[in-house]
Amino acid sequence: MQALQIFGDRDLRLTEVAPPPPPGPGEVQVRVRAVGLNFIDVWGFRGMAFAKRKLPLTVGAEAAGEVAALGEGVEGLAVGDPVALYGAMTCGRCRACREGRDNLCEEVGGVMGFHIDGFARERVTMPARLVVRVPAGVAPEQAACAPVAFGTVQHMLFDNARLEPGETVLVHAGGSGIGTTAIKMAKAIGCTVFTTVGDDAKGEKARQLGADHVINYRTERFEGEVRRLTKRRGVDVVFEHVGAETWNGSLLCLKRGGRLVTCGSTSGVSATMNLMQLFQQQYRITGSFGCRIENIRQSLDKMAAGMSPVIDTVLPLHAFAEGLARLESRQVFGKIIATL
Repeated sequence: MQALQIFGDRDLRLTEVAPPPPPGPGEVQVRVRAVGLNFIDVWGFRGMAFAKRKLPLTVGAEAAGEVAALGEGVEGLAVGDPVALYGAMTCGRCRACREGRDNLCEEVGGVMGFHIDGFARERVTMPARLVVRVPAGVAPEQAACAPVAFGTVQHMLFDNARLEPGETVLVHAGGSGIGTTAIKMAKAIGCTVFTTVGDDAKGEKARQLGADHVINYRTERFEGEVRRLTKRRGVDVVFEHVGAETWNGSLLCLKRGGRLVTCGSTSGVSATMNLMQLFQQQYRITGSFGCRIENIRQSLDKMAAGMSPVIDTVLPLHAFAEGLARLESRQVFGKIIATL
């Protein structure tokens, strides 16, 4: 079967690999239909895996498909069912896994497509507990956005930041996959949304998604604009995933007792901060990585109810590197999906 593998830094090749083994007890084999591209793929493409990995490695950390075969003892799924796939090889045994806090697994085997073989292949066999059935009416290209783009935002905004209806939230990079999703999810519960974008065209699209205040960070200091627009009060929540370039400005945007939740560092991994400001203003800062499996179910339910992901482009699998280049240059609005 075909798989898209990385052989070295920026060296992606569509290759022939052996098909996966038939599913064993408690396992499911999935025919992969769509793979979502994310910045974690860009990091892996650059060679920034932050851990040892064996090359060649099949890429793809986010995907959807349909059940091709079931192993013994699998319940709740049938051959032909559309499914979304959880991309961390959790143990399923530790306390965190047993309590449904999957992204805090104490014995995680790695992130698929980053540390271990991922989803950019025709078929994959994996534990049934990591496979989530997709509701009717949700297309594979949409379902492929659930594990990372939607699941990450669901976890950040509601599990971690505890965003409430009517609050104010600053969403950084409103044209990104998770940025567009965060705007939609926050507006859906009646929040006032501020967002940053890199050009006016993206700004207009962000307004169409529901953003109340759009700030072009290339022409305006976003922290000054947020302070001005809130009459120096600040926002309740900052949705941060840019990193070093925006970190201290994001803190300045928070009201006293405000919450910052972060899942990324695309502009740099190190930042300094004013500790006196931190404790005097009583900020609450939460790191967030990935999501719980339950967040994928919640995300798919939102899609089935009409909250469609913003999809920038759908590409064939062999054009994956082209999609990564567009992500790296930030020339996207929403998600890029590769189909098989």
